[in-house]
Amino acid sequence: MEMRELMLAAAYAAAVRAAVRLGLADAVGDTPAAVEDVARTVGAEPGALRRLLRALAARGVFTEQDDGRYAHTELSRSLREDAPRGIKYNVLWSTEPWTWEVWPRLDEAVRTGKSVFLDLHGKDFFDYLHADAPESAEVFDRAMTQSSGLSARAIADTLDLSGAHTVADIAGGQGLVLATLLERHPTLNGVLLDLPEVVANADGRLRDGGALAARARLVPGDCRMEIPVRADVYILKNILEWDDESTVRTLRNVAAAAPPGARVIVIENLVDGSPEMSFTTAMDLLLLLNVGGKKHTRDGLVALAGEAGLRVLRVEPVNSYLHLIESIVETEGGAGTEKGGARGNGARDA
Repeated sequence: MEMRELMLAAAYAAAVRAAVRLGLADAVGDTPAAVEDVARTVGAEPGALRRLLRALAARGVFTEQDDGRYAHTELSRSLREDAPRGIKYNVLWSTEPWTWEVWPRLDEAVRTGKSVFLDLHGKDFFDYLHADAPESAEVFDRAMTQSSGLSARAIADTLDLSGAHTVADIAGGQGLVLATLLERHPTLNGVLLDLPEVVANADGRLRDGGALAARARLVPGDCRMEIPVRADVYILKNILEWDDESTVRTLRNVAAAAPPGARVIVIENLVDGSPEMSFTTAMDLLLLLNVGGKKHTRDGLVALAGEAGLRVLRVEPVNSYLHLIESIVETEGGAGTEKGGARGNGARDA
């Protein structure tokens, strides 16, 4: 029975994606709703919608009442646009059209140990997103912002920034984590570095005229090429998920830019020590397929930090799915910078 469910797991991913695209979670209110009413609201055929809701309810997304109406569950509420801890855009990102192209070629990726994306589309993953799939790129940005929203407060609670003057969020997306830290620490200055098209759409609080703009600087760039930012603390959240060479190169670029004594805070979903192993190991396989990357083990990431010339001080959990690895830069210029590498600041996830 378990194997039959596993072999059709794609059906459940497709069902959750359909629920988001139809807006089912927003159409069902605080009281149970009749399928016919929901169908009119979302513009669906009632019979087919009932079948979709039945499949979702089998996995705990919505629940069917004795009278045939459907009501919310904790899982279905997480798909609402207004959910405080919602993952609507993460659901869309994990089920974008390109994902259905790469999963059937997992055996090939396992044989070669390499991404299948270049062979499929003739270009690297992030080049494809920005050039050929702008809607998917937008979903990516919104998903990363949503993910940061789930973890930003936990990170702010965990990080001790006393004595720090400037913090740099490297490949920090739209800057939600940075904005949260600046709001928490009124005397702190911040730098957000990411690709030009990403920082152009940074959190409004960080841009000109925003509430935090006087203490924030937006720097367009690619962290695998160079990090032209000097700071007391560098944060790299869910970006060191490429091949090991690219990960070490990025950490060396941080070390090359940082003054002695600067702290480097890496925040990642580790493969080991996580209560969310099903999620983390599945995302590990997706990273293999799309960018040739991976999720790290604790020892593996600590070793890569050492190879980049950083001294690891501590590893500790941030919340149920993230770990913090804190390192220090001991010498001016660190281990030196290595320029080059593929474009794109990473494949950040929840």
